[in-house]
Amino acid sequence: MKTTKNLILYRDFENEQLFYDFTWVMENYQNEYYNKEDVEGLFYECLKKLMELAVSHGFSGNLWHNFLAFLLVNNENAYSRACEIRGEIKGSINEVARHDFAIMKELFDFDLSVLGNYFSVDCMDALLHYEETADAGKLFNKRIRDRIAELCRHLEAAADAEEFKQAVTAFYGEFGVGKLGLHKAFRVRHTDDGAQIIPITNIAHVKLDDLVGYELAKQKLVDNTEAFVSGKEANNCLLYGDAGTGKSTSIKAIANQYYDRGLRLIEIYKHQFCDLNDVIEQIKNRNYKFIIYMDDLSFEEFEIEYKYLKAVIEGGLEKKPDNVLIYATSNRRHLIREKFSDKEEVREDMHTSDTVQEKLSLYARFGVTIYYGAPDKKEFQKIVTTLAEKYGVRLEQEELLLEANKWELAHGGLSGRTAQQFINYLLGKQ
Repeated sequence: MKTTKNLILYRDFENEQLFYDFTWVMENYQNEYYNKEDVEGLFYECLKKLMELAVSHGFSGNLWHNFLAFLLVNNENAYSRACEIRGEIKGSINEVARHDFAIMKELFDFDLSVLGNYFSVDCMDALLHYEETADAGKLFNKRIRDRIAELCRHLEAAADAEEFKQAVTAFYGEFGVGKLGLHKAFRVRHTDDGAQIIPITNIAHVKLDDLVGYELAKQKLVDNTEAFVSGKEANNCLLYGDAGTGKSTSIKAIANQYYDRGLRLIEIYKHQFCDLNDVIEQIKNRNYKFIIYMDDLSFEEFEIEYKYLKAVIEGGLEKKPDNVLIYATSNRRHLIREKFSDKEEVREDMHTSDTVQEKLSLYARFGVTIYYGAPDKKEFQKIVTTLAEKYGVRLEQEELLLEANKWELAHGGLSGRTAQQFINYLLGKQ
């Protein structure tokens, strides 16, 4: 049996301590050089960590198989990154990958019941045929867990290293690799080592059809995004208008609609704009399309973060990568606050026109602007009745609309958000 030291591409795993400890036990449990009690203690520690991983990620069945499949889909290396979204590739790297997959298949095929018998583990069968608990899987959503489970079944059925390789490669081609492959949306965390891209494991599964009305606005957004994911020219996009009209919902829906075609969403706030170049550096050579999403974007006159954004969008020496667009939402069309005094301070600023243009120039860098206006009374009532039907609100239409009118007068006026909050209130009373 080749050891894990012979791996070339597949190194630096997530949870690598568990991987290397477990495989060391496999390779050395009968080695008389080591004290059996020490090896047994390490084995039990590995079983504990394997169980914790199963509970946190919602795994079931053979936990060792699930763990290895989890490592393979998360390991970003020269081979897996080349295959993401594209699928099988040509070249000598396939031979190197086949070498590693032969080792991984040996580990996959290792019968853990042998270790269970050797160390007299009386619950080994539960680990090999594990049934998940109802509230398991807090770190993974069900969609990701099910895809890893499906890959696990393909790997169990693989007759040799070539079939094993084909199953993993097919996964990379369909879903991608690592956190960028498995997750739809991300946030940014600033660390001492630079910007860190963190997966968001629970994104709302909204669709554009869930947003009642705004058909022209939604179509304009779809057209731009469709061109982007198809590799055609597309523009940065600004969704502006009244509060609660569905601007943010539309972008979340776009992320859900185009995820299977390699679209990913990275949310970033204006205080993090200094990390923008670092974020783009990490994603520019990946085989995905990225929308950098800025929600509720606006600047007071004393805030200068918009200058970072202007340089990234258009104007810096380095061209923005073709796989990155910026989508922003705002209640303001002109993102930087203006005052009448800006046009009156001639004595303080001899070039007043230049000052005003400086503040308008950020808005001009968004090639597509989409307006979301507050609904009128009739449109608001249509939103209410549509949502009531969708969620099964048991109320006569006349009473429903009467109560909706009372609600919007006391809760923020006519908007889709107000309508949704009203429906939530009624559902809570049912």
